[in-house]
Amino acid sequence: MKNIFKITLVALTMLLLANCNRSNSNKSTLTGLSFNDPKNGNYIRGNSFDGQDPPLGMVGVEGGSFTMGQVQDDVMFDWNTTPKQIHVRSFYMDEAEVSNSEYFLYVQYMKDVFPPSEEKYKHIYKSVLPDTLVWRKSLGNTDILSENYLRHPAYADYPVVGVSWLQANEYCKWRTNAVNLKTLIDKGHIKNIFEIDSVSNFFDTGVFLTDASQLFEGDSTIYKRGVGRTVRKRGEARPERDDFQGRKISSADGILAQRFRLPTEAEWEFAAKANIENREYNNIRGRKKYAWDGKYTRAKGKRNRGDQLANFKQGPGNYSGLSGWSSDGADIPNKIKSYPPNGFGLYDMSGNVAEWVADVYRPIIDAKANDFNYFRGNIFTKKMIDKEGNVVIAASGEGAQISYDTLPNGKIVPKQLPNTIKYIPITRDDTSLRRNFTIADNSNIGDGDLNSSRFYEDDADQAKSRPSMYNSPKAPTREIDPLTGREILVNDAKNRSTLISNNTRVYKGGGWSDREYWLDPAQRRYLPEYMATNFIGFRCVSDKVGPMKTGKRSARNPSR
Repeated sequence: MKNIFKITLVALTMLLLANCNRSNSNKSTLTGLSFNDPKNGNYIRGNSFDGQDPPLGMVGVEGGSFTMGQVQDDVMFDWNTTPKQIHVRSFYMDEAEVSNSEYFLYVQYMKDVFPPSEEKYKHIYKSVLPDTLVWRKSLGNTDILSENYLRHPAYADYPVVGVSWLQANEYCKWRTNAVNLKTLIDKGHIKNIFEIDSVSNFFDTGVFLTDASQLFEGDSTIYKRGVGRTVRKRGEARPERDDFQGRKISSADGILAQRFRLPTEAEWEFAAKANIENREYNNIRGRKKYAWDGKYTRAKGKRNRGDQLANFKQGPGNYSGLSGWSSDGADIPNKIKSYPPNGFGLYDMSGNVAEWVADVYRPIIDAKANDFNYFRGNIFTKKMIDKEGNVVIAASGEGAQISYDTLPNGKIVPKQLPNTIKYIPITRDDTSLRRNFTIADNSNIGDGDLNSSRFYEDDADQAKSRPSMYNSPKAPTREIDPLTGREILVNDAKNRSTLISNNTRVYKGGGWSDREYWLDPAQRRYLPEYMATNFIGFRCVSDKVGPMKTGKRSARNPSR
């Protein structure tokens, strides 16, 4: 009887403490004002944050310090992998590369939202299609791959290729919107728009947070409920079940996912190296040459001893070994997750396909300028505001024209998708008396801008007439052929001495057609952002908010 009394007393005490904590969390501890209370101003405070769940298909990568650019070989003599100590923040990363089926879902979705049968949308659909002709060889019989690799179910789980950096970047933006739309539907904030034929499936997270009335052609009945409760005045009728109640959702509520994006070069290399495999306490034992532990590309276990741990070209004309005893199991990109993961649980960080990262390429990683979450390519923007003080939505309303751009390879892409928020570069007024940044486009900072050139004493007008340190072809111009009368593209024929520009992006890791040398995560290569190949794919990352740790602290390497 005494034990029952004690247990009851403890349970009541814990319940009382829990209620006290809950009540305190809804009231300012410094002013006494209430949070999330419609009777007292409805001031917002997010609910208690118990931790961020990894997004679908992703694993947590706990940040820390590592030596970036530490390679064991530099047979190309590029001298662009000088070791430097850098700290990387925690983030979430896709377990494997984006597959053909996942990218094809994006293609179908875009075709549904922006039907190419409509004249104003025809270039949008074409702009998201991968370049399947990357498989063709002048002296090779490879048309079967051009015709089948993207869409045939046999290759559904193979990594998508033929995707440029620009296309990969747009996929990440779409994935953010798709995930947030599904979350709002699942939580009952929005009706299932896929079941409503009269409503477009288009959704944009930025527009939803800024002015939700701009979505779904202004149909407010799509929104079922907001956050919190609605206080009814005396005499008001009770709202219907599907009527909007509560307040509008904001980013402070923590309901929406963090944006998806391409990883920075530092993040990708940190995740690929996975130094937790050879960590002991706070020290690194030895050096890793590949994404896995050890200095060889073949497995040592009894079950699969001698098999290759990645998909790569093993020699001239040797993509998979002999018939009947394939050493890596594939002569082109292999199905994702076909090889063991690294210490973070990430697949194919060495081999299969190389991967785009977010950075603008420069031969130098300037760790002295910044050794915290390094990234080159920042373009700081702000929302465009009209004269009435409203946020400007691109190509919204009937008769609105979509602006397109012609890339150097002749492809036409939208400058911005319709019905999304317009952003403009920050101005001098925004950077006045700042110490952390001074201009909008920081791609050239310290390596290509005026201050880093020998003309650093020039003023702005003189600098425009000087040759650029990193020069690249300009977009072709459209002219009329005098013989045929047809419109043709005329490329820039100016001679240049470099392929590096602010539109040149880094890609990391070795692909199925690369030799073993490129499997080292620290190796770097680059390609113009509008080009695509049959050996470059991509995967997405998402930022981790809150504590940096993704698990319990462990004193020693668990494998030892």
